[in-house]
Amino acid sequence: MTRKIIIDTDPGIDDAMAIFFAFQAQELDVLGLTTVFGNVPVTLATENALRLAEIAGVDVPVAEGVAVPSVIAPRPHPDFVHGTDGFGNINWPSPKGKAIEQSAAEFIVEQVRQFPGEVTIVALAPLGNLAKALELDPEIANLVDEVVLMGGAAHEFGNVSPVAEANIINDPHAADKVFTAPWQVTMIGLDVTHQVVLGNAILGRIKEEKPDQGGFLYDCAQHYIKFYSDRFPIEGCYFHDASTIAYLMDPSIFTVERGPIRVACEGIALGQTIFAPEGLSYPEPHWDGVPSTQVCMEVDEERLLKLYEETMVS
Repeated sequence: MTRKIIIDTDPGIDDAMAIFFAFQAQELDVLGLTTVFGNVPVTLATENALRLAEIAGVDVPVAEGVAVPSVIAPRPHPDFVHGTDGFGNINWPSPKGKAIEQSAAEFIVEQVRQFPGEVTIVALAPLGNLAKALELDPEIANLVDEVVLMGGAAHEFGNVSPVAEANIINDPHAADKVFTAPWQVTMIGLDVTHQVVLGNAILGRIKEEKPDQGGFLYDCAQHYIKFYSDRFPIEGCYFHDASTIAYLMDPSIFTVERGPIRVACEGIALGQTIFAPEGLSYPEPHWDGVPSTQVCMEVDEERLLKLYEETMVS
């Protein structure tokens, strides 16, 4: 039985890796892509989502979502990481398709209502669309199977500040709403994504076997790999967004701890995901009554990369 998922995304090179991975996975049924600001402006995120679906030859609805954070001022888009086009400045042709008229939040609510208890939301971006969907219909928190998100850091250093990861700091108020809502959240943050490095050897083999998707990924990844290799002692790029798809396919690859998370919404810790391990109590009440998040802490790099390559060339 396939697992129904909605991918909430701001494509983004690592989003492209995740979306193609999900399209190739026979275990997953992608109901649609919803877009949000983040790596690029939301209008470009929508165009890029349409591009990815067309490259993969997959017909799925694309719904455009929120364009700015819910409270704070927008941060600059990280074109030094993903390029001004989101895909490493490879200037891919414009997509032929168009987004549907529904907003991203409306699409999420509709699909969750249509398939109660069956839909997993895979969030690869700032969490404004999920927060907006909760505002439209709070009851969906009891109807979603799981929210699996790439974002945050429990113990690892952040990548925007010493404590904050990019997706969370881009809309911290929305993130706090998502972590405190009564649904099951699984956080795949920098604690595990910094343990996995994807290099050109794997990308090259995928390109040979799947020239369309693999060739696109190889070309746009060169900008991404250069960014990481210039800053860290690695030869490749960290495996961020696509780790969510690996988790859906084989959660045994990951080691998980549980506990509530709150997000810092002001001050120098803005965007920090503050994890309170299950079983410990504190005088400060901010985590009291907050549902436990599943936080991925360890990952088997070899098994994850093998799963990615085998799925992508299948």
